[in-house]
Amino acid sequence: MKGGSINITKFKNLKIEKQERIINAAMKEFVNSGYDKASTNKIVKEAQISKGSLFNYFKNKKDLYLFLIENSMKIIEQIFEKIDMNERDLFRRIYQVGLVKLNIQQKYPLVFDFLKSLGDEKAPEVKSDIERIRGSILDDGLNRIYQNIDWSKFREGVDPEKAVHILNWTMLGFAELQMAKLDSFNQVGMEIFNEWNSYSEILRRCFYKDGEE
Repeated sequence: MKGGSINITKFKNLKIEKQERIINAAMKEFVNSGYDKASTNKIVKEAQISKGSLFNYFKNKKDLYLFLIENSMKIIEQIFEKIDMNERDLFRRIYQVGLVKLNIQQKYPLVFDFLKSLGDEKAPEVKSDIERIRGSILDDGLNRIYQNIDWSKFREGVDPEKAVHILNWTMLGFAELQMAKLDSFNQVGMEIFNEWNSYSEILRRCFYKDGEE
């Protein structure tokens, strides 16, 4: 982040617990209020720090916001770092990704809400920065999920690329259905994974050869 390296260094020298408290408080305010209406007063109150401390770490609200975007991208990167690429079964790989995401949410409960909010953010002050930082990272990450998959398990005549599209559409539709029932990603628990498995099993039977598990 240009211009903020000294301040960010001070922030990163804080105890992890305090860093997480500030990050989660800031995410909460930006998610609830959007960039323009977000209040640094509410952020410092939620984070239990002084306003002077916040601006000792971040030059201004925009500096904080851009840091949150970049930090969220790094958090997402943890998902792919923790995937066992030796697991070649498509459906077990997807389930594994879900579990890693759930573990991340326990530490940063609003990270996915925050990333989702970026797509709706219209503030001119940060719009171009959002597009620049986000780039194609999420799309690239989705492709990485499918690396080293054993496509030989698929039935003859099933196009793996089209099967993956169907799987992606199903996951997105399932996620939208579940999120309509919830107020936040923070409420996602194992019961949703169990329900996803019932859909996953149908797709497995459609795509895989008989006897493949």
